[in-house]
Amino acid sequence: MIIPNQSNIQLDAEGRLKHFLTIDGLNRELLTEILDTAESFAGVSERTVKKVPLLRGKIITNLFFETSTRTRTTFELAAKRLSADVLSLNISASSTSKGETLLDTLRNLEAMHCDMFVVRHADSGAAHFIAQHAAPHISVINAGDGRHAHPTQAMLDMFTIRRHKGDFSPLKVAIVGDIQHSRVARSQILALNTLGVEEIRIIGPATLMPADPESLGVKIFHNLEEGIQDVDVVIMLRLQHERMSGALLPSEHEYYQLYGLTDERLEAAKPDAIVMHPGPINRGVEMDSQVADGPRSVILQQVSYGIAIRMAVMAMTMQRQGGAQ
Repeated sequence: MIIPNQSNIQLDAEGRLKHFLTIDGLNRELLTEILDTAESFAGVSERTVKKVPLLRGKIITNLFFETSTRTRTTFELAAKRLSADVLSLNISASSTSKGETLLDTLRNLEAMHCDMFVVRHADSGAAHFIAQHAAPHISVINAGDGRHAHPTQAMLDMFTIRRHKGDFSPLKVAIVGDIQHSRVARSQILALNTLGVEEIRIIGPATLMPADPESLGVKIFHNLEEGIQDVDVVIMLRLQHERMSGALLPSEHEYYQLYGLTDERLEAAKPDAIVMHPGPINRGVEMDSQVADGPRSVILQQVSYGIAIRMAVMAMTMQRQGGAQ
């Protein structure tokens, strides 16, 4: 699927979020507004009644054409904490598997007066396609499309970094793993560059590196210890076997021997460096359990912060329609 020009489809005439499809084309001020809005929602999870009435009466539909328990669950929780009604469509059992086209499905959901589609799809550009063809009042949030983008994951990662490190400008961040096939890495790199970090390093075997690293504004390392030397943040990526074709890796065991994060290897990073992972973790492949469960790991915090970020994005796009009550 061809991804159209995305510079203006995400914003309305006043420059506010209409859709959230990609980090690409969004400026630092808007990304900071998302982070600040998420900050205002972060405490909702700690209340006795974990709800605010902001989107009461709105209908948010989860369209997950690709399975993801964690992302779907956090979107559902985020919508419910904003007091919206949530419809999660079981795509495999829906009429799309019986021959109904995607546009037919959209039109039927529009007829039910839905206000937002949260879309996850294996094809790059699917969320853009839906945003282009949805009714004007409907907002679309990309929950991951092919190898293209996963913007809410990138923003919850930015929120995690800001919570633990404060200012982005002096930070050195290392991203380790399958950069070439990772929509998460692509979105993270865009967000980190937009927010002005000092340096982004990508680390992994040559077969999993992008062909044009210079255009991404990153430095490539093929040695893990060298790559994480004196960094402030280490982001480990999950090996996405289903997105790799050909013999790009000899074996998981060899990958772990070269790129698996252990306590010993982590000593190369700064003493207060944090370790992140978008999940789910392949323990003993991307990192040791001692690291995943250790004092530098903020992986569970990422999950919690994901709810606040998704609440922020939903609130900002729906307020465009006058959604705030």
